Amino acid sequence: MRDVDIHLQNFAHLNGSAPASVQQLRRTALSRFAELGFPTTRLEDWKYTSVARLARTPFRLAAAPARVTADQLADGTLSGASQLVFVNGRHAPELSALRPLPPGVRLTSLAAAFCTDAALVETHLGRYADYTGAAFAALNTAFIQDGAFVFLPKGAIVTDVIHVLFVSVGSGEPTIAHPRNLIVAEEGSQATVVETYIGLGTGAYCTNAVTEIAVEPNATLVHCKLQQESDAAFHVATVQARQDADSRFASYVVSIGGGLVRGDINAVLDAPGGSCTLDGLYLAASRQHVDHHTSIDHRRPHCTSRELYKGILDGHATGVFNGKVFVRPAAQKSDAGQVNKNLLLSEDAVINTKPQLEILNDDVKCSHGATIGRLDEDALFYLRARGIGADEARRLLIYAFANEVVERVAIEPLRARLERMIASRFHDAGAAEVAK
Repeated sequence: MRDVDIHLQNFAHLNGSAPASVQQLRRTALSRFAELGFPTTRLEDWKYTSVARLARTPFRLAAAPARVTADQLADGTLSGASQLVFVNGRHAPELSALRPLPPGVRLTSLAAAFCTDAALVETHLGRYADYTGAAFAALNTAFIQDGAFVFLPKGAIVTDVIHVLFVSVGSGEPTIAHPRNLIVAEEGSQATVVETYIGLGTGAYCTNAVTEIAVEPNATLVHCKLQQESDAAFHVATVQARQDADSRFASYVVSIGGGLVRGDINAVLDAPGGSCTLDGLYLAASRQHVDHHTSIDHRRPHCTSRELYKGILDGHATGVFNGKVFVRPAAQKSDAGQVNKNLLLSEDAVINTKPQLEILNDDVKCSHGATIGRLDEDALFYLRARGIGADEARRLLIYAFANEVVERVAIEPLRARLERMIASRFHDAGAAEVAK
């Protein structure tokens, strides 16, 4: 059986109503996925990440699982936030809790929005994330059923965090879910959206997610993504943002879980005066493989972008960072800065990093760089000379390295949670180094 055939069979059993335009979009995307097939390492963008094991796995569409309780989600929730919960890719209203929202703001499931806001969804869905050349985006688009729909009307300011929590429940057979999120921030609106992905139970599963974001003139959208899947999980995701004049978009990505992880984070500055920030932190140990590809496309003049991605790798983990900044001929006065820094805690950990600039205009200010290193022996000596044990000294240096990204997250409950997770994740890192 060809790798794509199981997904073509899954499509025949796709349930859920949708507008005619969405059904047509599904069919077009499925046809494109069948043509593309799964990417291989012969493709430059997949040179260091093989999805052969994912492609061979006979995934079935994830079904509604046995009841998930609020207690099981306690570690994944955010206090003080409006929360939408999805289990195996489907909205779970009994686990969701919405706080009062400004007039006109929509915070609901995409499946519900097909009925209540069909025209609005049709205007934006499938317009930003290009599925014609990306196999996983095409597969997601073919299986559009549910996900989060966030709409901010002109001038709306949402002060509470919007939290979208995706829970995958592993079972005896490999399953796959295709969450599709659509976020539209109209002129002058402001909001912060957090996407969290966690796994419960055992067994292999795959999350193949796409989030489309439209940031209209003078709007501000902060988007945070926390990936905390189980060790047996495949996680493939695309975040695609399109920005209008004088808009502000900030992305924060933290990847901790998953056995094989691939995240594409793309922003298009499509009108003058926009600003974009992409920050990320990836932690990997054992035999995890974590790949982040980012793209910032300066298409119009007087736009600014900043990017900082940091990785901490232990055991036999492998990391990939590929960051591209494009400056188009019409994008004079662009200002872009990109940095990738990596800390290797093991002799067996590997990082492949490739920051890139493609500049087609000579009236710009652009820079990029990458570093790979180990814990600073001089810093370790300094801490130990002041009575700090070897274990604790290493943990302090690891935490300090990660904190440059974590401290940029302005959401206090999320930042505190990330600090706890990092401290817990590398609690034994120092002891492992001492034992060598």
